[in-house]
Parts: sequence; structure tokens; C-alpha cells
Amino acid sequence: MKKKVWYFVAAFVGSAAVAYGGWVYGGAWGSFGSGNGQFKTPGDVAGNGNGNVYVADTANDRIQYFTLTGSFLGKWGVKGKENGEFGNPGGVDVAPNGVVYVADTFNYRVQYFSATGVFLGAWGRKGTSKGEFRKPAGIAFSPPDKVYVADEDNHRIQYFRPNGSFLGTWGLKGIGDGEFMQPSAVAVAPNGWVYVADSFNHRIQYFNAAGSFLGKWGTRGTGNAQFDTPGGVHVGSDGTVYVSDTFNHRVQFFAPQGRFLGALGSVGTNAGRFSYPLGLATDAKGVRLYVVDSVNYRIQFFNYEKSEPAVTPASLGRVKAVFR
Repeated sequence: MKKKVWYFVAAFVGSAAVAYGGWVYGGAWGSFGSGNGQFKTPGDVAGNGNGNVYVADTANDRIQYFTLTGSFLGKWGVKGKENGEFGNPGGVDVAPNGVVYVADTFNYRVQYFSATGVFLGAWGRKGTSKGEFRKPAGIAFSPPDKVYVADEDNHRIQYFRPNGSFLGTWGLKGIGDGEFMQPSAVAVAPNGWVYVADSFNHRIQYFNAAGSFLGKWGTRGTGNAQFDTPGGVHVGSDGTVYVSDTFNHRVQFFAPQGRFLGALGSVGTNAGRFSYPLGLATDAKGVRLYVVDSVNYRIQFFNYEKSEPAVTPASLGRVKAVFR
């Protein structure tokens, strides 16, 4: 299986000149299937301080992890409801201590594991009360001790201690400030601001750590800073906000309060193109961007090269982002 994976990567490396606002296509790994390094509709990506990349391989009901360039390292999980089993896991994030948190979507819970997949604990069940979920999707660890969960079908964000102790919640179904229509992803900035991909309101909203509304941007459309069902959000250590504009098949970049900085991608299967991108992450040095290219069944990564020209009417300064 490993030969097939790396053949797939090699097929794209020859197009490494593809560049977008300083980001140059670097490579890819994955293909459709259930073997090591293959995917069925992957949903999210995250990393740890040791340089491993974790992927929520959603329709295969498992987590896989890799080196920074896609060499397979390990996996865990099968379809089921027991500890360490999954029901279409849709989100993954890693704490600074290496603990891996997984939004176990259709088991209506969060599970957490060691860096190699040893089960450590779980919380949640199906429902609408505090600490219960209806389709937990995105998940984000906020140092030192908070875990935020996008509770998609309850149209809210909930947050917890790392052991699952309930801390708070905000949001309800609607179109007003602080309201949501199926929020699918959540990310935390270094200053503690919480960014939410408010998917079916076609916008990004951001809040303080306790959920007080701070601002928003986006409307439905195809222009700069417009979205069609954004499905992923990630924040770098410099505050740059990355958004997977899923149904527009691209990634957009923004300043912390929503000023448009640039974009990459369009629909397709070639290098630098996407089919319904979802989760996002950056490496520890802030010079590599990972994108879950979900319906192309692969992870693509882009390297930052400042000398490359932008293809959008915006410039993007050197990003010094960390995995989050």
C-alpha cells in the first residue's frame, strides 16, 4: 500500500511551480481506499510538536497519522461504539502535551488518546442538554486547559476542561450575531479569540474565550471574502485566519478581523486544486500549510516561498503559524 501512496505523491510533485500568494504547491498523499495512507472522505487534519500529522479519516472510522511529508506512521479505530471505536469522526486536534482529541461525530461524543492511539477517556452523549451533542464536528484545544467543540446540529459551541468537565456554551439557531446555522469547525487564536465556521450562514464569526460576540465577515458568493458553506477554519500564531471555502473549492486567508489577504485553489484534481476542502493546519515553523482535500481523498500541502508572486490582488506576509 505504501508504494501506491507515494506513487500518488510523485504524480503531483512535478507541478511544484504552482504558487498562490507566496504558497507553493509542495506535494500530496492519499488515494481512495481503506489501506494504510488511503482515505474515504477525510474530514480534518492536525499536528503535534513532534512533527506528526493526524488525519480524521471519517468514512473509514479511524485516525491515521503521518510524518510531515506523508509517510505513514500508524492508525487506530474501527467502526463501533466502544472506547477507541468511531462513528464517522469529523474533527481532530492535538494538545501541546500530545493528547489527541477526536470529535466522534455519530457516537455523539469526544474521545481522547495518547499520541499513538491509546484510549484515555471520553465524554458526551446524544442530546440537547449541556455537555450533550447532536453531531459534534470541529474540535479545537485551547492552551492551557480548554477544549471547544462545534456542536453542529445543536447550532452552538460548547467548551470543556480536557477531562470533559463542562465549562460553558453559546449559540442557537439563527442568522443574528452569535447565532449559527450548523457550525462545522472551530479554531482558537493565540490571543484566545474563538473563530467559528458558521457554515450555512456562509460566514466566519469570532468571539472571546467565553463566547461574547466580537465580529464577523462573509456572505454567500464567489468573490474575495465571500463563502459557500465554509467547512474548515484554522488560526496561525500570528493571527492569520485560514478558511476552507468548501463549496467554492478554495482556501482563503484573512487578518484577525477579517481583512482579505489572499486565496488559493479552484475545483479540480490537479496539483493545487480541490474538491470540497475541509480541515486545515500549519506546521511548527509556519512554512507549510496542510489542506484536507476531502473528495479527492488526499492531503495536499503547500510551502511558503516569499519570492513567489500572488495570483490574487493581495499580499500575504510570512506566516509563523503553529499546529492548533
